Amino acid sequence: MKKSMMRLLGVAALLLLSRSVSADMFVSVNIAPPALPVYEQPDCPGDGYLWMPGYWAYSDNDPYGGYYWVPGTWVMAPRPGYLWTPPYWVWRENVYVFHPGYWGPHVGFYGGVNYGYGYVGSGYHGGRWEGDRFAYNRAVNNVDVTRVHNTYNTTIINNTVINRVSYNGGNGGIRAQPSEQERVAEREQHVNATGEQLRHEQMAHGNPAQHNANNHGHPELAATPKAAVFHAPEHDRGAPQNRPQQPRPQQEQHQQSHPQQEQHQQSHPQQEQHQQSHPQQEEHP
Repeated sequence: MKKSMMRLLGVAALLLLSRSVSADMFVSVNIAPPALPVYEQPDCPGDGYLWMPGYWAYSDNDPYGGYYWVPGTWVMAPRPGYLWTPPYWVWRENVYVFHPGYWGPHVGFYGGVNYGYGYVGSGYHGGRWEGDRFAYNRAVNNVDVTRVHNTYNTTIINNTVINRVSYNGGNGGIRAQPSEQERVAEREQHVNATGEQLRHEQMAHGNPAQHNANNHGHPELAATPKAAVFHAPEHDRGAPQNRPQQPRPQQEQHQQSHPQQEQHQQSHPQQEQHQQSHPQQEEHP
């Protein structure tokens, strides 16, 4: 009885924390977020844009309630040298807790979730800062070199089981723990999501077609070419030709090993073999 009471008090504390401390943190009691949808990354719109993978957010104060999909999109970093750590869900004290994303000098822990396009569960392999310029890894990003002029091509081989699990811990969740490097990154100076990122999420929340109650895990708009641009042409809407881990047929995924994952009941893992190539810098006029 005493243990049950303490557990209830812990859940209540998490609920209060999520609603009073941060508007970006939500708790969903006993409801796991849906699997990650299948989509294709739109082309990078130009130099200086960084990829923000899509994620499931949660709201209980609208007519639909529950989870809604925030499309993956290209955004500008708040300052040179900063990288985006994606948000993630984690099972804790019998509830699913949402950890908002943030900007910082290094990528922190994001639950081991394989969001694709450089976010393979640990770290970020889609690009790097070279001074005040961002260089894009063409192995994992859809990049048009006529618009993006600082690229390289690096592929890391790894046999990996690919799935679409969107949360850490709990029944069927990913069994990943932060590395020491990720713990250090979490203690660094951070910048919260930018204004355009917040507008992007608000627009997703206000779109009925993005809510899981209506789309059943298949959002109408899975990705956009820029933040808060929801009227993208059909070819830029994150069409579901490929999984997030497979940007284009002619490109190879930049993959890195990460903590062991458990298969989600609704996921369809498949084994992939990747080829290794040496890093090669490409500079385009």
